[in-house]
Order: sequence, then structure tokens, then C-alpha cells
Amino acid sequence: MDRITDTDAETGNDPQDEPEKDSGGSFLYELPGLLLAALIVAVVIKTFVIQPFYIPSGSMIPTLEVDDRVMVSKVNDVFGEIHRGDILVFQNPYRVDEEESVPEAVVRSVLEALGIRTSAYDDLVKRVVALGGETIEIRDNQVFIDGVALDEPYLQPGSMMPDFGPQAIPEGDLFMMGDNRNSSSDGRVFGPIPVDDVIGEAVIRIWPMDRLGGL
Repeated sequence: MDRITDTDAETGNDPQDEPEKDSGGSFLYELPGLLLAALIVAVVIKTFVIQPFYIPSGSMIPTLEVDDRVMVSKVNDVFGEIHRGDILVFQNPYRVDEEESVPEAVVRSVLEALGIRTSAYDDLVKRVVALGGETIEIRDNQVFIDGVALDEPYLQPGSMMPDFGPQAIPEGDLFMMGDNRNSSSDGRVFGPIPVDDVIGEAVIRIWPMDRLGGL
């Protein structure tokens, strides 16, 4: 037998007769808070862990095609070492920081976190070819690191490279080049970039699905 409280007994009200709370209204009331929490989590993940990145140009063909989406790991950049051959996203040496309002910054962060938009024209994606302390030279359509020819199986046949260097790479810098050597504005144009400008390492292609896989 269900127990009835003294108050219920006095009023004659049955607790089961009380109207149920509107769960739908409660959800709508909580929805803005849930969306804000999801936004904060997405921005934190994008800032410190991993971020989708949209490939806007053909400078990394055939490894990355225009409109590919990749996941960029920022954990690798913080806790791991950078190696020759890594594909990195880094700040454009020629970028110009523009002022934006708080709402504009929020919208941009959300779209970047979802991979719908990235700082495509501010950030670049290239491959590490030479490390700090090394000397790079290009002659006879071949890259040499400290005088030793570099094996580059990721280049497509017919790639052409004008002679370049030799150029010594300062400690703490990297020399980046696109895999599409015929059409890539890279270290041959803007020179070495500081390691501190690296945003993260492209580790997996997530779109298109028929090309899903590690890099």
C-alpha cells in the first residue's frame, strides 16, 4: 500500500493526481546551456587536441587534393618530435591579422571546430623537407640535404624544381615544401619557418570517404 503523507491526508490530494512536469519545456529551457557547453568543448578540443582542416589549394597534390579534409593533431606537436616527411599545418609567414568582433570570432571558431571553415588562407599545409641545422639544396631537379640526395616517393612523375640554394636552416626552424613542386609557394619563396609557428600535424584524411586513411 502506498504511503500518504499527513499533508496529503489533510487535503485529500493523491500525489498521483498532480500534473506531470513538462519535460519538453524543460529541455527547451536547458537547450541554450547545452549548446554553450558543446561550443566550449568543441573550441577547447580544436585549440588543444585536434582540428579538422580544409585543403583549399593543389600545392600538396597528389598526397592531398583540393577540398580534402584532414584531421590536424596538436598533441603530436606538443608532445612529439617533428621529423622530415611530416605534413604540418603552420601559420602563413605573410598572414595579416585582422581585427574581428567577439561574435565574428565565436562564429569562426564554431565553423573551424566543425571543419566547415578553417583559416584556409592564413594557415598553410606543407611537408617538412629540412630541419634546423641542415643545409638544403636543389640541383638537377633533385633535393639534397647536407649533400645527400633525398628520396621523395610522394612526388608525382614529371615534377620539376628549379635550382635552389644551398641554404642553411637555422636551429629552431623548418624548411617546408609542397608535394606539388610545379605549383607550390613554399620555403623556396618565404624561406624557413619557426617551429613555434607550427599549428599541428596532419595525421589522417577524413574526406572524401573513398580516400579515408592515414597520411
